[in-house]
Amino acid sequence: MGEAERDLDAVVVGAGFSGLYMLHRLRGLGLRAAVLEAGDGVGGTWYWNRYPGARCDSESYYYSYSFDEDLQQEWEWSERYPGQPEILRYLDHVADRFDLRRDIRFGTRVAEAAFDADAGRWRLRTTDGERFTARFFITAVGCLSAANVPDIPGLDSFRGRWFHTGRWPHEGVDFTGLRVGVVGTGSTGIQAIPVIAEQARHLTVFQRTANYSIPARNGPMEAAFQREVKDGYEAIRRTQRASTNGHPFDVSERPALSVSEEERRAVYEAAWERGGLRFRAAFADLLTSKEANDTASEFLRAKIREIVRDPATAEKLVPRDHPFATKRPPIDTDYFETYNRDDVTLVDVRETPIVEITADGLRTTAETHALDRLVFATGFDALTGPLLAMDIRGTGGRTLREKWAEGPRTYLGLQVAGFPNMFTITGPGSPSVLTNMPTSIEQHVDWIADCIAHLRERGLERIEATEEAERAWGEHVEEAAHATLLPLAATSWYLGANVPGKPRVFLPYAGGFAAYARRCAEVAESGYEGFIRTAP
Repeated sequence: MGEAERDLDAVVVGAGFSGLYMLHRLRGLGLRAAVLEAGDGVGGTWYWNRYPGARCDSESYYYSYSFDEDLQQEWEWSERYPGQPEILRYLDHVADRFDLRRDIRFGTRVAEAAFDADAGRWRLRTTDGERFTARFFITAVGCLSAANVPDIPGLDSFRGRWFHTGRWPHEGVDFTGLRVGVVGTGSTGIQAIPVIAEQARHLTVFQRTANYSIPARNGPMEAAFQREVKDGYEAIRRTQRASTNGHPFDVSERPALSVSEEERRAVYEAAWERGGLRFRAAFADLLTSKEANDTASEFLRAKIREIVRDPATAEKLVPRDHPFATKRPPIDTDYFETYNRDDVTLVDVRETPIVEITADGLRTTAETHALDRLVFATGFDALTGPLLAMDIRGTGGRTLREKWAEGPRTYLGLQVAGFPNMFTITGPGSPSVLTNMPTSIEQHVDWIADCIAHLRERGLERIEATEEAERAWGEHVEEAAHATLLPLAATSWYLGANVPGKPRVFLPYAGGFAAYARRCAEVAESGYEGFIRTAP
């Protein structure tokens, strides 16, 4: 294509859950649209994250699209919690079923996107020098896609191979007979550690923050349950959209301290046995009352001590620095049980910090650990990282990086003042990572598509959030976070605390999905309050 610009109505960046549905909706509006995707296939998060044990923590039947009834009815899930290969097969099926691939440019990474105010268009350049121009620029880059590799001295000198879980080799990795180190015990580490332990000659886990985790209780999807789900999808989706977290289950209305200790324990035991994220819904106030949360946290600490046979190891694994579910609450298969193996060692790097990586392993202040392979399960530069990886310039050439130097500012997580006609699917300031992602994604894509349709019907050229609306929304996001216990987890990536130098701002909207979706609908119905709409 050379230097010639390809002119479109809309350019979407990313071909995961968000980008695929956005393309489908844009086509439905009759727009000329293209998706630019850095990977060689669709899937987004599920294209890149192929690490051992990679699995969704939402149940398969509702971690899926709801926009097409035939799609809901024809797809058969095999497990309660789908693994990465199955989710990728599902997204491949969606891409084929709706013939989306013809408008997706794979192996195409966006280097810069600049708004040309005179032309009223976005101009994009890829790392290969290809150029695109479009009226609308829509980011579907995902919240967890910019891998965060810690800056540990000596990594370049390591003679073995190292990996980040978010950039896993597509051919897989064989750890048989090898000494493996895993750095990180968040959601990803908790999934990968038991699987790697099965293969490795010896596994050493380097833990900074002890984590709560609930058993997933994964198993095959039973045919009778699948039929029940398909017959009841309308009600299931209605419950998801009316919920706090985009899941099809209700949070209990009872406060934790309104029942006796005996009854409370019975409720927690039943939730533990059932497994999964529903444990958070056991009582109404687990995320708003420290006293209520303490009862859940203590129950889970006791479970860890019960499972892990060595008392010293158990105490290292017991979380003490944050209330339950104030960091992303993992679910697991045999995570704590893994520490009962003779070939697994736990290193607490708060007690003995990592000093450096050597040619043959990793050195802490206490000892050197000989390793053949090193795995970083250290998460992502969440929400803002993927956006700031592109050089995005708005009106007057101001960069998004400059605008967000002290933390991200958006209106509804959908738009940024000074960046007309740019939409951010599940951007910072929206519920995103605090919810079942497909629920939030569909709500955002539908809102953006309806907004573009509104502009076109009225002959309007652009829409842009006002600074005032953005400021007021930012204050509300902060207020919503502080109405919960979430900011108490000081090391949480919800606050950007896992990335050195990143401003400490609570990134997602904690006011609940249903309340948020209502607000978005009200804004649209009021004639896009808080936005400036401009005619040519």
